[in-house]
Amino acid sequence: MKKILGAPKSIRELFTGVKYSIHYYQREYQWQRKQVEELIEDLTGEFLEYYSETHERNEVEKYGHYFMGSVVLTEDENAIIDGQQRLTSLSLVLLFITKHLQDTNDRAEILNLIYSQKYGKTTFNINVEERTKCLEAIINDEVFEPEGHPESVQNIWHRYNDIIELMIDAIPEGALPFFKDWLIDNVQFIKIVAQTEQDAHKIFVSMNDRGLSLTATEMLKGYLLSEIAENEDRQKANELWKAKMLDLKALGKEQESDCIKTWLRSQYGETIRERKKNATPGDFDIIGTAFHKWLRENANTIGLKKSVDYSDLVQKEFILFSNTYIRISEYSTKLTEGFEYIFYNADRNFTLQPLLLLASLDKNDTKEIIDAKLRIVSCFLDQYISIRIFNFKTLDYSAMTYTMFMLAKKIRRKDSTQLVWILTEEIAIMEYNLGGIEQFHLSGWTKRYMLHQLARITHFVESQSGRDTKFDVYVNRNIKNPYDIEHIWVDHYERYSEEFESEEEFQRTRNMLGDLVLLPQDINRSLNDTTYAKKLPKYFGQNLLASSLNENCYENNPNFLRFAANYKLNFKPNTDFTKESIKERQKLYLDISKAIWNVENLKSYL
Repeated sequence: MKKILGAPKSIRELFTGVKYSIHYYQREYQWQRKQVEELIEDLTGEFLEYYSETHERNEVEKYGHYFMGSVVLTEDENAIIDGQQRLTSLSLVLLFITKHLQDTNDRAEILNLIYSQKYGKTTFNINVEERTKCLEAIINDEVFEPEGHPESVQNIWHRYNDIIELMIDAIPEGALPFFKDWLIDNVQFIKIVAQTEQDAHKIFVSMNDRGLSLTATEMLKGYLLSEIAENEDRQKANELWKAKMLDLKALGKEQESDCIKTWLRSQYGETIRERKKNATPGDFDIIGTAFHKWLRENANTIGLKKSVDYSDLVQKEFILFSNTYIRISEYSTKLTEGFEYIFYNADRNFTLQPLLLLASLDKNDTKEIIDAKLRIVSCFLDQYISIRIFNFKTLDYSAMTYTMFMLAKKIRRKDSTQLVWILTEEIAIMEYNLGGIEQFHLSGWTKRYMLHQLARITHFVESQSGRDTKFDVYVNRNIKNPYDIEHIWVDHYERYSEEFESEEEFQRTRNMLGDLVLLPQDINRSLNDTTYAKKLPKYFGQNLLASSLNENCYENNPNFLRFAANYKLNFKPNTDFTKESIKERQKLYLDISKAIWNVENLKSYL
């Protein structure tokens, strides 16, 4: 193999005047939300170490640098051998920044790093044809349906939407131009150029197949076992550890390290870095990057003093918490009776849920006590999340981490009665409540949650009326005929212009929660421009929330009528659907939601 050439390069230098392809043996773009969260947390955290609102922009040049690792290119520097996951993700971050910069010159500077145009044709700097339509949709704020496209395209679309959610509150107001400057000039890679095709493949194999260093998980295992004095005890701990690692790895990539991080943060972390200039990393942050070192340095503080303490930590505590973590993961992906709230919270991508759930546990808890705590905390989180959603408040990782960690400390190892009291109080002192539903509507931000919230309301009405329906079917986008959000009013301003002063007011009203129901995709699309009078017969025979618009729903339906009476819900048919009807439905949905997300539900688990 010929000599390998390497040189430091900023993002600006890597993306200026070049069109990259993805080498044929590269995998698909596979990053998930977790990897994007970590990238944004690392970048924004590093930037905020230096940023001050008193700074002028030229001071960014003096800010510290951040190293992103290596990127390996072919000799002509046109094909990426290694690094496409990070480069693609950074391109999506740059796209987000472009859309939120006010200055035209700033936007143009970033756009030049993303794509170029010639003779009306757009060519992206990471130039993969199958990705073009997706990226153009992002640039032009167009609707894009990722289903049916290649894996890379689907992941690009979903990760960009994750970035919107994660970035929107990650940078202080007014700091985005500073962050843009720092990102493109102070974030660096080592660019490695392979001088032949054969060398390119050898480097790829070497970096991805051989010479792997010990992971943090393996180093933690080595340290813990080394502190167990008795050979027999050490061997038993080793066998238990290895078996549990296999179970955790079966959950997905890096799940074994995620489990350990969550366990240590939930049970032992005491500090967390504040998001401000010169803030020092706390336990939470250090555990996230080097948990093996953190535990070694804090062994005495967390009670590891004798051989038996290390033995118990592995054979009892770690096994209990890892088993529970595995259960949480399973409940997050499969709707399970008794643990529905865990599924609900995971369905809205609330990735901090395991931290809160594990924090409430004590290593001496029985399975019965653990189950009760999981139900109490997940029920609280469901209410907390829904209140924030209905009030248009972000749930992204960077915005919620500090609050959730402080709450984890507050509920750490509390018994069930204490948990209910603490968490009930947390709901009571929230700045917002379910009254936000009065203004809740479909928008660019709420669309990621609207299907879930409507599905919860629909499922509650049906389950309480004795119908055997499944929430997970309503939110499953992978079934043959998934459910869509149906606007009761069609998008024809001219039909309703007498009720409105402007089309903008019409659109706001049409997107209110009270104008929405769920319908199977084929029925939703078949209705399209159909008038309300013609839609009404179609609504009957669908889920009860849609069917309740039709007067036939109120005949020979005693369970539904009994449910409405018990909860004092003002259901009524609508032979015509007016502006006033939408207001009435909005109020109805509010009343249903107050029954679903009732803080008194927490006490039912005692």
